[in-house]
Amino acid sequence: IIFGDRTVLTHETFSTHLMIHWKKLFVTTVVVTLAASVWPTIGQSQNTAMVMKEFSAWTLHQSRGAAHNICYITATPISKKPEKANRAVIVFYISAWPKDGVRSEVSVKFGYPLDTKKDVSVNVGEENFKLSPRNERAYLYDATKELKLIEAMKKGSKMVVTATSTRGTKTTDTYSLNGISSALKSLAETCQ
Repeated sequence: IIFGDRTVLTHETFSTHLMIHWKKLFVTTVVVTLAASVWPTIGQSQNTAMVMKEFSAWTLHQSRGAAHNICYITATPISKKPEKANRAVIVFYISAWPKDGVRSEVSVKFGYPLDTKKDVSVNVGEENFKLSPRNERAYLYDATKELKLIEAMKKGSKMVVTATSTRGTKTTDTYSLNGISSALKSLAETCQ
């Protein structure tokens, strides 16, 4: 076989070069596949969140890493509208990072990209709180209002969260507040 005007390979030499190339490709593929299958587990053993306890509609999780002890309570909606909207996991969080001085950070994961030009609204009874949308999550604009929201949640029976997707779909998620007081107490006791 002649490549251009300078390289001449016999059939045997060409076959040998081809075999070497395929062996390298095979070994590379095996190494990449093994690395991809092992990589997600690296670090998980050091920082995996565990379910610690359930409190009716709320669940306490704890993650102990080398640098941080992180705890959070979660709830998922008891109803969501529109029901057939294409969404990933929807979760309301109250998180604590004691080492960083965070005791009760409120956030919501919506399972879709949020319209960042429209506020997210949380209603508990007669009280309304505005959250700042960021990607698929929302946080209170003013962290000092977190305790006020949490106190309203303790007194209420349900919470309604509304948001708008980047496609313009308005969603309404309703959460049960059953067990929230016990979950918050356990969050404070567990995550010190």
